[in-house]
Amino acid sequence: MTATTNGDGVTVRLTIPARAEYITLCRLALTGIGRLRELSDELLADLKLALTEAASNSVRHAYGEANAGVVEISYLLLPDRLVIEVSDEGEGFDPEAAAGSPDELSEGGLGIAIIRAIADRVEIGAQPGGKGSRLRFEKALS
Repeated sequence: MTATTNGDGVTVRLTIPARAEYITLCRLALTGIGRLRELSDELLADLKLALTEAASNSVRHAYGEANAGVVEISYLLLPDRLVIEVSDEGEGFDPEAAAGSPDELSEGGLGIAIIRAIADRVEIGAQPGGKGSRLRFEKALS
């Protein structure tokens, strides 16, 4: 895990193996970041849920059964908002399919809908260069 500070905010980067048991580390890092701004318990719980869904998608779908890759999480804490980005270098996915209507959601397909409900802004797509996936979401803190 690395942390950098610039004039606008703090960035923390965490890289975990693409295995479900490491998702807890993402949540713990978010708890620590939340203490910097004294986020409400309710807001922190919502952000943890969104982060868990985003990281779980990468763990489950990026590398297949082998789970041989990594998932990178970036937290950008700004004065007015928190930006979280979850990325991997796996197989990627179709953002249009992830944005399906609520009538089309199946078991295991609620993650993106949950993130969209919690976040103020969501971006889903391929990594620059076309390999892997990137999910970025923002939440206002004021």
